[in-house]
Amino acid sequence: MFKKLFASCTSACFEFDNDTPYRYPHGKYTVFLNGVKAGEADTNVFSVFGLEPSSEYVVTVSCDECTVRFKTEGQTALVNVRELGAKGDGKSDDTYFVQMAIDSCPAGGRVLIPAGTYFVRPIVLASDITIELEKGATLLGSTVEEDYPYIPARRYNADGSEEVLASWEGDPFDCHQSLVSAYGKKNIKIIGEGTINGNADKSTWWATPKGRKVARPRLVFLNKCENVVFHGVTCKNSAAWNLHPFFSKNLRFYDIKVQNPYTGPNTDGLDPESCDKVDIVGCTFSVGDDCVAIKSGKVYMGMTYKTPANRHTLRNDLFQDGHGAIVLGSEMSGGITNLTVSQCLFRHTDRGLRIKTRRGRGKNAIIDGVVFENIKMENVITPLVINMYYFCDPDGHTEFVWSRKPHPVDDGTPYMGKFHFKDIDCEDCECMCAYFDGLVEQPIEEITIENVHFGFKKDAKPFKPAMLEFVRDYCKEGIYIDNVNKVVLRNVTFDGVEGDHIIEKNCGELIIE
Repeated sequence: MFKKLFASCTSACFEFDNDTPYRYPHGKYTVFLNGVKAGEADTNVFSVFGLEPSSEYVVTVSCDECTVRFKTEGQTALVNVRELGAKGDGKSDDTYFVQMAIDSCPAGGRVLIPAGTYFVRPIVLASDITIELEKGATLLGSTVEEDYPYIPARRYNADGSEEVLASWEGDPFDCHQSLVSAYGKKNIKIIGEGTINGNADKSTWWATPKGRKVARPRLVFLNKCENVVFHGVTCKNSAAWNLHPFFSKNLRFYDIKVQNPYTGPNTDGLDPESCDKVDIVGCTFSVGDDCVAIKSGKVYMGMTYKTPANRHTLRNDLFQDGHGAIVLGSEMSGGITNLTVSQCLFRHTDRGLRIKTRRGRGKNAIIDGVVFENIKMENVITPLVINMYYFCDPDGHTEFVWSRKPHPVDDGTPYMGKFHFKDIDCEDCECMCAYFDGLVEQPIEEITIENVHFGFKKDAKPFKPAMLEFVRDYCKEGIYIDNVNKVVLRNVTFDGVEGDHIIEKNCGELIIE
């Protein structure tokens, strides 16, 4: 059985109902649209493109007797960037024509970017429109840093209230304008089989990533936006983070691809910050840092706006070649709540789940209600990490951060609640099974690991499981537990562990079943 997840005016996305992470359990299948072959796939999520607006379709697949009928959305107008003068030759500056198409498109209309390479400087999105990047279409970013004007960190309204316009790593910070951006917009769809290419691999952004007075641009920055859908597109070669939604809500990412070389510094895939209701389904990530990093700001933003990252769902995704597959923090001073990750495949990442926090993140820095289930990990060096001594920020290497002496529980103390890891298969690990390191004064509340298998490579190499002071290299070691109030291990199996399966230091209650 499969179901429709989403339909725009010219595309649709579908998902199989099964228990297999990411890939369809019986291999490749054929997709038929109104009885005509529309493509092949081997994943639990598949899409069709090139549809007509306001039209009815029937979708069937060769591997299932299920039939899904749906109707595409209507549209009020079609604005073709070529008809406005865009060349699409990869050399001419097409910024004006693409921006004019967006600005002139009426509510409910579609901006069409046909096949071709459109060299552009930063462009700004508008509400209530669909932008379609056809197969073979690429928005190619300028390589000249001066083409990306800076956005001030803040502005102040007449009543004295603050508006945060730009942010970097959890604080208001002057930033270069992103290649694609929107502020306070709603009802936007970016669809199609085309590409948004930041072109940073051909520029100077990666050569000097640190110490900038104005932060590098994101590929896409969405500030205080609502009801935004990305479907099908490829995002790649960003100067910094690829997709950065900020204080936005009701965001959906379906069947997109995010690609940056592993050598690209701080090129996270998708970093929703202080956002509510984010769905990431059927997507693939291969990047130069964390694949998906869920954030809610550093202490100023957390204490001032008190806006958690809430109600995020990740399902049937592939995370590979990044530092962490799914990361929480380290900028999480507003809290992270109600996160569910299921049916995902992690491959060749340094860590699977990676939670990063530290003293000073604040009393609103609460991470709770985290569920990982039905996950396959392949060649993940350390599958599960919760680190409350992360050595980030200018004072990150000070005794205040790394001390194992209990500090007062105060307005700067973060809190780690309940975490449930269920039905997970980890093969070819190297460092250790899991590393859980809570604060002495505020231990992690509860961790449940149920129906989980850990297996190690025969030729595993030593590695540090987490980024904190004084941690040693580990190799083929078990589950490390320090300062956790309650741990439940239910049907947890090991293959290739050298030494103790459980390395427990300060655990209030340890239940092994």
